[in-house]
Amino acid sequence: MTHTHDHAPATFGRAFAIGIVLNLGFVAVEAAYGWRAHSLALVADAGHNLSDVGGLALAWAGLAAGRWRGDDRHTYGWRRGSILASFANAIILLVGMGALAWSAVQHLRLPAPMQGRTVMVVAAIGVVVNAATAALFAAGRKDDLNIRGAYLHMAADALIAVGVVLAGALYLWRGWSWIDPVASLVIAAVIVAGTWSLFRQSLHLLFDGVPEHLDVAAIRQRLLGLPGVQALHDLHVWAMGTSEPALSVHLVVDAAVPPGDALLRAVGTELHDRFEIMHVTVQVESASFAESCDMRARADSPSPVPVTLPPRAP
Repeated sequence: MTHTHDHAPATFGRAFAIGIVLNLGFVAVEAAYGWRAHSLALVADAGHNLSDVGGLALAWAGLAAGRWRGDDRHTYGWRRGSILASFANAIILLVGMGALAWSAVQHLRLPAPMQGRTVMVVAAIGVVVNAATAALFAAGRKDDLNIRGAYLHMAADALIAVGVVLAGALYLWRGWSWIDPVASLVIAAVIVAGTWSLFRQSLHLLFDGVPEHLDVAAIRQRLLGLPGVQALHDLHVWAMGTSEPALSVHLVVDAAVPPGDALLRAVGTELHDRFEIMHVTVQVESASFAESCDMRARADSPSPVPVTLPPRAP
């Protein structure tokens, strides 16, 4: 069997620390001025920013947990903490946007005047703070679902702040007191649409789903194409964490293949270079052993592919 390990992802500890401090300070400013300016959008955005501080802390905790070493009770360590953090962040965003939409509907019934200039200035500061925080996580958003959750939180807040600036400008120009709650509804809808993929992917990984960037059929074809590999079974691909896919498989090899590390090295190289899978476990079997392998016939094996073995010599 072969067992290779992924390298630790780039640290984002400083990004989390800076983001939490910046947003805590801005929440206090935004809430105070939102209350004085009678702006639902500012107050709601302050509440959402506060939830994002919790989301950042949660994502940071998930990243830290993923670095804890395994022990005899948790042999994989706590890598799944990053997946749980991603899922929780998606839930927080969706619930927060639901609360924002509900408040906006209530204020549509009874529109209230607001201090447009104050709203615009505070919201413009929010655009800068949230965009800067999002930029801290931009580099890791494609490779790590947990980092993507943090990035989406901050990008969403920047978008909300832009909407608040526009709402304040339209209020000063046209005097539309209803523009504030309408802008909140539009922003909530946009953020829900963008957050849904985070929710769906994190839930998928929680149930050991195959990471979306990996194609099991292509992996199976590449493994079967290796010299000496007759067949394979019990192929599993899952995510140990938000940035660490893993694979296990039973390979049935030709009797002429010499024992040793050459085949295992070829498997590791193929999976690393073509699919970026570095946590690999392989069981090498002979044709006779594969016929009696209990794992081959398991009904719970995902998309089982029958193992075709050559007939035994008389």
